[in-house]
This record gives sequence, C-alpha cells and structure tokens, in this order.
Amino acid sequence: MKIKSIIVDDEAIARDVLRNYLTKYCPQVEILGEAENIKEAVPLIAEKQPQLVFLDVEMPFGNAFDVLEATKNFSYETIFITAFSQYSLQALNKSASYYILKPIDIQELILAVNKVAESLESKEELNRNKILLENLKLKPEKQQLILPTLQGFDVVKTEDIVRLQADGNFTQVYLTDGSRKMVCRFLKHFDDLLEAPFVRVHRSHIINTSFVKSYHKSGTATLSDETEIEVSGSFKESFLKVFS
Repeated sequence: MKIKSIIVDDEAIARDVLRNYLTKYCPQVEILGEAENIKEAVPLIAEKQPQLVFLDVEMPFGNAFDVLEATKNFSYETIFITAFSQYSLQALNKSASYYILKPIDIQELILAVNKVAESLESKEELNRNKILLENLKLKPEKQQLILPTLQGFDVVKTEDIVRLQADGNFTQVYLTDGSRKMVCRFLKHFDDLLEAPFVRVHRSHIINTSFVKSYHKSGTATLSDETEIEVSGSFKESFLKVFS
C-alpha cells in the first residue's frame, strides 16, 4: 500500500534530504507535493488530502501546530521533524505523536513510517493531531495523555491519574475511578513527560501530589485512595518542596 504524503519544511536542503531518504529507504511513501511554509502547506493539504504529512515543527511565520489548526477538518497522520525542544517533545509524547529529531536518523525515519503504515492498515481510530491541539490549549494538569496498552490505547486526563508504578518493562497507571492501566512504557518515560503536580518519590513510584492526604516523617505518603507510598531519601527534598 502506498502512503500518499507531502513534505512541509522551510529549508530546501532539508526537504531534499528527507525526499531522498524516503525514496531510498521508505518505498511505500508516495510524495504528492512539498511546501516551504504555512501559506503553501494549508492549501496543499486541502488539495492533495494526504494520508501522511512530514511536518517541520519550527518555521518562519508560524509553526507546525498552526498548520494542524488550519487543517483540523482533514484526517491525516503526521510525522513531526523537530530540533530538540523540551516543550515540543512533551506535547508530542502526550499525544503519542510520531516525531524525528534533527538531524534525521534513517532508522528512526523507517521506524516512524512503519508505525504510520501500521496505524493506517489497522484503521486505528485515534486522532493524535486533535489531541495534540487540545493539549496545547490546556494547562498541564488538564491535558490528555495517550497510554499505549497491550490491547491498543487508552486516552486519559492527567488530572485523573493518582499514581504510577514501575512494573518491569511496563508501568501501572492508577486512576481516580479505581481502575488501573498496564502501559507499554518504562516509568522513566512518564518521569520525563509529566509536570507538576506529579513528582517522583521513589525509583518505582510517581504520584500526583494533588491526591496526597498525609505524610509521615518516617517517609510514607498516604494518598486519597488510602495507598501508602514510600518516599525514598533521594526524592524526599523534591517531594516536600511541593508543600512548602
């Protein structure tokens, strides 16, 4: 199956490199056109209605998120091409978006394209672009988080997460309704991703401090669901700082 695609990047050299890589290493990608800015990208997406857009995050006169907003009525997968930006990566990771860091690594490109192909073939009903746009308009504690599970994925609000616990190669995510999700990610993934009110308190635990009911000087935090979590010495200072 050919994946109908377009490339959006303000640098001609970057477009050339990506086009050459796709031609050589991702033959399933069919490039329908290219754009160098938002003004060109929006009508091109409307005209070609691609299945996949390779989208540079930072461009003059706007960014990738402006393109998504202007084309939100069209359905397509996106592979973001980005220089390192903690803000951008957090937003992309929360929405489970596909992205590649500059300079482009061929293996990362192949992996991202293959993931898109799998999503298209399975007719996965997950609008990452929509969730990403919604998250960018909300405070961190109100944003949505896509959790990849063994069965597929779950979309949860970060404010509904009470705590997260390491479980080998997985993470158990405990929610306010009493349920839990086994997620196909290491705990470190969430440690890098989640902001306040979440705080790491142990090598195996991250908690939402909004649900802390009490703390005992012996080093134990009790949460609203009556779970008792050890606050290890190396994380005690950062934990207590939240309540100072």
